[in-house]
Amino acid sequence: MTTRPTGTSTSAGHAGHAEPVAGTVAGPGAAPAARRVLAQTLFETRAILRNGEQLLVTLVLPVLLLLGLARTTVIGLGTGGGTRIDVVAPGVLALAVMSTAFTSQAIATSFDRRNGVLRLLATTPLGRGGLLAGKVLGVLAVELVQVVVLGAVALALGWQPAVAGVGAAVLAVLLGTAAFTGLALLIAGTLRAEAVLALANLVLVLLAVAGGVVVPADQLPGPLAAIASALPSGALGESLRAALGDGVLAAGPLAVLAAWAVVLGGLAARLFRWS
Repeated sequence: MTTRPTGTSTSAGHAGHAEPVAGTVAGPGAAPAARRVLAQTLFETRAILRNGEQLLVTLVLPVLLLLGLARTTVIGLGTGGGTRIDVVAPGVLALAVMSTAFTSQAIATSFDRRNGVLRLLATTPLGRGGLLAGKVLGVLAVELVQVVVLGAVALALGWQPAVAGVGAAVLAVLLGTAAFTGLALLIAGTLRAEAVLALANLVLVLLAVAGGVVVPADQLPGPLAAIASALPSGALGESLRAALGDGVLAAGPLAVLAAWAVVLGGLAARLFRWS
């Protein structure tokens, strides 16, 4: 389970003058917009990777899950003639993306909102747009670390991903990140921090078990199969399995992810409260 990282967000400005950009409040001595966003991105990345509980959820547990599912048959998985690791690795990568883009981001943002950090940073040269950009880029940076670590472990276990599908996999990760970050900001900006803490962890567990992530949607019982296929979790898992297993672009699941990204992003932009 994820808990709130210790510490609060900060963003440093450096010497130099830049013209104001949309969503920022620039003044004398403010660093250029790109440098402000980069500073916030680095902080967001370090806040996750340096926090023990966050590191447990984003890296340690996915690695343990990958090892457990690849080497045991506790959960029955149809491999379609391939190897077990070919099914497990993309699913665990999808779950790792969800843990960072959704659970970690929702909890961190909700507590920053409760503590007044978001309202404070919105009045600095970083601005609202810069803060959100830093958060999204920080999520992508952590996901890159996850892909490298989990990919290395999976390769050591005998995984042979389809090189032809790397581009489709990157697209799936980007769309999945957009969808789950939108969901994270939606609940973080509308609910109390304590409620977000419980809800974000519960949703991650439910989606991991019955959301078509680790176990493909078509292998789930009864109506769960259809429901999971329509969820962003199932669409992300299926997109990555198709890309890295068969080397193909799964148009249907990617369209589902894109639709969720637009809807959740729009709702977050409309309903998010900064304080």
